[in-house]
Amino acid sequence: MSTLMPMTELTTGGAPPRTDARSRRFYAWEVGIVLALSLGRSAIYAVLQLAERLSIAPLAEQTATVQRSRSRAEGFDAAYQLLDSLFALAPVALVIYLVLLSGENPFRRWGLDFRRPGRDWALGAGLFGLIGAGTLVVYFAGRSLGITAQIVPADVTEYWWTPPALLLAALRHSLLEEVIMIAYLFDRARRIWPQTTDGRAMGAVVLAAAVLRGAYHLYQGFGPGAGNLLMGLIFGWIYLRFGRVMPLVIAHFLLDAVAFLAFPLVLTSFGLAGL
Repeated sequence: MSTLMPMTELTTGGAPPRTDARSRRFYAWEVGIVLALSLGRSAIYAVLQLAERLSIAPLAEQTATVQRSRSRAEGFDAAYQLLDSLFALAPVALVIYLVLLSGENPFRRWGLDFRRPGRDWALGAGLFGLIGAGTLVVYFAGRSLGITAQIVPADVTEYWWTPPALLLAALRHSLLEEVIMIAYLFDRARRIWPQTTDGRAMGAVVLAAAVLRGAYHLYQGFGPGAGNLLMGLIFGWIYLRFGRVMPLVIAHFLLDAVAFLAFPLVLTSFGLAGL
């Protein structure tokens, strides 16, 4: 069994060490458990929710809410919002802990640190603009074709604590999705399948992760599923190109923060308020 090494002995980058067949099986089970506790579970529920929606009424006549109030009482709603975000980050803490147990530094290895703030923010802001514009196009197309529900990013009662709670939710979504779907899965894929050092093999991993990303957004309709699949492909390629997950976290945080706090204003600004 692996033991936690002193921080001075942690590796900080480069190719992962070679693993034997037993270790690869161990990592495969680990990935399965992590996904079952987090986004894999979300994908299964999203597919079921989509099937249920299709059995009830056309998607165009339905709404999909991402972040909603949990109680009519202000104090309890605030507590629920805070706890939702904190508990949702538990899988992120888990994968970081698992990598630390193997004697590596996940923060340095995945680029989940503040060593390059200027470059990370520049790339993250650029991705935010690109993905944000693409999201509006996909949403418009999906609503026009009747294959996307009307999305309500946030339906939380407005209190003084609502903006900070929604920003925390945006941070939680960005860390959960990018750390697990990109940094952790790509790292474990290289250990389970040594041939992923080949470009085409790693491309298959990028595609698989993107498909899973699209799947857990299907509760919103086919449009958001396809849009998030494309986002996963772009983010996967960026991560392989630059080796840092922080720009992806920044871009995702900005996307969700704007959606939670100003989605109606954005739709109005682009003439899409009627959707």
